[in-house]
Amino acid sequence: MNRGRGWRNVDKMPRRFVMALWCAVVLLAVALVPVSAQDPDDAPVPETILEAEVGFVRQEGEVEGYDGQPQFYQQLDVIISEGPRQGEVVVVENGPLPEVNAQHYRPGDRLFLRENLDPTASTAYVIEGRSRWRSLALITLVFVGAVVLVARWRSLPSLLGLVLSFVVLLYYILPRLAAGANPLLTILLGALLIVPASFYLAHGLSIKTSVAIVGTAISLALTLVLAQVFVRGAGLTGYASEEAAFLQTQTSQVLNIRDLLIAGIIVGVLGVLDDVTIAQASTVQELRRANAQLGTWELFRRAMRVGRDHIASVVNTLVLVYAGASLPLLLLLRTSPLPLAYMLSQEIIAEEVVRTMVASIGLLAAVPITTWLAAIAVVRLPVRQPSGAGSIRGERNTLGTEMSGAEEGPAAPGTPDTSKKG
Repeated sequence: MNRGRGWRNVDKMPRRFVMALWCAVVLLAVALVPVSAQDPDDAPVPETILEAEVGFVRQEGEVEGYDGQPQFYQQLDVIISEGPRQGEVVVVENGPLPEVNAQHYRPGDRLFLRENLDPTASTAYVIEGRSRWRSLALITLVFVGAVVLVARWRSLPSLLGLVLSFVVLLYYILPRLAAGANPLLTILLGALLIVPASFYLAHGLSIKTSVAIVGTAISLALTLVLAQVFVRGAGLTGYASEEAAFLQTQTSQVLNIRDLLIAGIIVGVLGVLDDVTIAQASTVQELRRANAQLGTWELFRRAMRVGRDHIASVVNTLVLVYAGASLPLLLLLRTSPLPLAYMLSQEIIAEEVVRTMVASIGLLAAVPITTWLAAIAVVRLPVRQPSGAGSIRGERNTLGTEMSGAEEGPAAPGTPDTSKKG
């Protein structure tokens, strides 16, 4: 009679209250982020950036560049779209300096202008690049629409968890990093805010989700240790990208770029761990519901069969994602006449190798860790079992599928058999 009481009690917990409380904790933590006051003498001089639209192409062709090579050139009439000079038409030049990625603008294209501080310049504004925020907003709306179309009402808590993750990232993690806080501690505290909120919102308040959170936390700790060991063992400094060097020169704070690299590895693996840990915890739970006689070791063994298939596809996906992001580097590695060992030793390549391998090892470790924790949890807690013999037609089992007639038990003695005509 008490079968399944443990899980039903979990289902009856005040989920909305718990989720609302955790969201309040996240927002409170974000609101209490200390913002360091920057010395006015060190503050960068603000630049005037304005959005504009190309109205007319006055001139287009090739001119001789500073290096003597032909350079694409345009003279444009652009209409300023914001600020005190909104609606004013100004003349700008596109391509007076040699560029690898020369842009070709047409009437109707939107771009950003920066005020030209050179008093000897022939134009008052310089083109900074295309305006792409409208395209980004459109593809974001398409993504949200696709999620809602496929997942329907289940998509709403998932999207809310995604928003909370970005809130923590933009208003907690990044401000603390900019203020000179320890990157590793900041990322761990940020993960402590992101993981429970996003997991419970996306998957509900249950033992399954709680086990996945614990498995994720242990896997993140292991990934952090591995990242520390291999980043320092490979002698990586974090300055492989131009952004790191530029960031160090643009801030008055002393930033630990190497720890920032390690923190980036943790953030990258955090999202993939959600998929792995939830899938393993759910697999163990359903195996236990299907057969309550399975013990901890048998549950672990059977769920690991599923986990091995899952992790093979996830690791392959992760490697391909990193490879796609580093395709120019791979092409350079393929076409360079220099020795392979020398090319692999370059920090810009070694950094991506370490990032990919450490993240993959963290994912591999998450599978047995979460599976074992879930097996222990479901064995010690009562679970609902399938109805089994004697189920009436139309009854649904724990997987949500209707019981077929073949699953009906034999008729009791003395009960007429109504399954046959006549």
